[in-house]
Amino acid sequence: MKLAILSRNTKLYSTRRLVEAAREQRHSVRVLDPLRCYMRIACSGFQMHYKGREIAGYQAVIPRIGASVTRYGTAVLRQFELMDSFTPNPSDAILRARDKLRSHQMLAAQGIGLPATVFGDNPDDTTDLLSMLGPPPHVIKLNEGTQGAGVMLTEKLSASRGVIEALRGLYAQFLVQEFVAEAKGADLRCFVVGGKVVAAMKRQAPKGDFRSNLHRGGRAKGVKATATEQDVAIRAARVLGLGVAGVDLIRSHRGPLVLEVNASPGLEGIEAASGVDVAGEIVDYVAQRYKRRAAKRAAAARA
Repeated sequence: MKLAILSRNTKLYSTRRLVEAAREQRHSVRVLDPLRCYMRIACSGFQMHYKGREIAGYQAVIPRIGASVTRYGTAVLRQFELMDSFTPNPSDAILRARDKLRSHQMLAAQGIGLPATVFGDNPDDTTDLLSMLGPPPHVIKLNEGTQGAGVMLTEKLSASRGVIEALRGLYAQFLVQEFVAEAKGADLRCFVVGGKVVAAMKRQAPKGDFRSNLHRGGRAKGVKATATEQDVAIRAARVLGLGVAGVDLIRSHRGPLVLEVNASPGLEGIEAASGVDVAGEIVDYVAQRYKRRAAKRAAAARA
């Protein structure tokens, strides 16, 4: 299989591990910086160039698109899709996952548990908006924040109003959620590949913080997710259309609640904590899906 990995940095752990896994499985693999890909779009066909040369014939693409380049990166991925490359995470699925408001609406519509969430635009509605949520503490999240950045905890109603006013002054898009105290600063990352949880880890926030992200100093250990937690994670990835996803859950009195579905989950923390070759699982899934697609097309051509 001729495989491309869309990544801005070949030295990143996740990118390196995917390259290693692809080579171990004897695939041809190349890392492409999405910002160096440029496209010709016409009704006669789709064309892609990379650093002055045409690129074509990639049978599969694994996207590792950072949040800061979502718009252009997903456009490049969409071009690959139109050029008949298979991807486990289609461009539209990545866009759904990156928009917290949209993804929460989609997940809730399918009965997947979430922390209660409110969203509004007009400053005149702030008081009533917060009354819809209930008393503090409140968690305020930027709509497109990542790795715990842009997540704030307010313990008083006046503090919630103040943060909301400040964010609206910056024209930022944000959500306000209930604080689930019984989670005690811990969450569960379930790594979903091809409709199954291949690895899971529990992350604990450092003392004095409520964010368990490893980039914020959280600690991680490998765990076995319960059958219910695995089912919720698999369903969440499926609803957003992701073949590969990191689904973050918290354990609450009313069952597992989804915090976020990450379309480009990092591999370093989950592989270290769980001991699972997650990169190998991803590459194997992509290869098997490509083979099945090719066989199905060949059978249709013979019919």
